Amino acid sequence: MAEEVLVVVSKLKKYIKEEAEMNTSNNVPEVLSQRVKQMCRQAIENAKADGRKTIMDRDFQ
Repeated sequence: MAEEVLVVVSKLKKYIKEEAEMNTSNNVPEVLSQRVKQMCRQAIENAKADGRKTIMDRDFQ
């Protein structure tokens, strides 16, 4: 079973098409979602280390 995709595929494909006149492979959203999940896990750890229960933009840096 495929993992849940965390990006809006149509918007992603539209952005790439408009930005670079390129098509997007069907496996890109899943790979990108994995990266987003990794970033979120790190942001969660950063917020916890700071004693917060709210993820902030600075947690992604």
